[in-house]
Amino acid sequence: MFRVARRPSATTIPMLGTSLKQTKKGHMYMRRKLTAGNWKMNGNRGLMAELGTLSGSQSADAPEIVICPPHPLLTRAIDATSGSPIEIGGQDCHAATKGAYTGDVAASMIAETGATFVIVGHSERRDGHSESDETVRSKAEAAWAAGLTAIICIGESDAERAGNDTLQIIAEQLQASLPDGATAENTVVAYEPIWAIGTGKVPTLAQIIETHDMLRGELLTRLGDAGTGIRLLYGGSVKPTNAAEIFQAENVDGALVGGASLKAADFQPIIDALAAS
Repeated sequence: MFRVARRPSATTIPMLGTSLKQTKKGHMYMRRKLTAGNWKMNGNRGLMAELGTLSGSQSADAPEIVICPPHPLLTRAIDATSGSPIEIGGQDCHAATKGAYTGDVAASMIAETGATFVIVGHSERRDGHSESDETVRSKAEAAWAAGLTAIICIGESDAERAGNDTLQIIAEQLQASLPDGATAENTVVAYEPIWAIGTGKVPTLAQIIETHDMLRGELLTRLGDAGTGIRLLYGGSVKPTNAAEIFQAENVDGALVGGASLKAADFQPIIDALAAS
């Protein structure tokens, strides 16, 4: 039996925790701020107490919050956040709906737990599991078919950054990984420079602005006004000490957070900084 998803529809998202953006045609589009926590291969049932603390700390003007624990903890996480505004997502899904894929998880299985999001294309999957842009694209389509919002990750390596190839690499990844039909309701894009993930290194604010502005332009070129509504997250060593500065960028609509999302005391200041931005 499917659990009832708790995500508000696009027409009922409250004004609090949002920012209004104007399209080329003069229409106003509301992008709700989003902070997503990727627990990676960390956590156990004891960590559900942290989710309980986080759930009880949210104010009425909090941004949208998503926690992506390991798949075995999805149901426990949903139970731990019941009655709160926090949503739960998976960390990956297979492109197929079923079959002989030992160790993999179908998007529909994630959705059946009551989760509403799934991360696809994280650099640790692209690198460690040799996932191509085409594979990521297929996974995003599978997520949509299951009713999940896909958080599509893109990012350049240290060598690509050093070679001044960042914008070209990121634009190519976006074009190849993003399926046709992407909307604000079914897609979030997360820019995570690979060299910044878990290293403590962070691009300068100017570099983040440059990349996110380019991504917004690419979305507008491909999708028209629909590209205005798709949220762009920054990820890569986001911490309480640097979050407020990162969120100054106009086209940064939130963050994809790794290690700092494991403890409420570390994650809450990032949520608060986003709400205040």
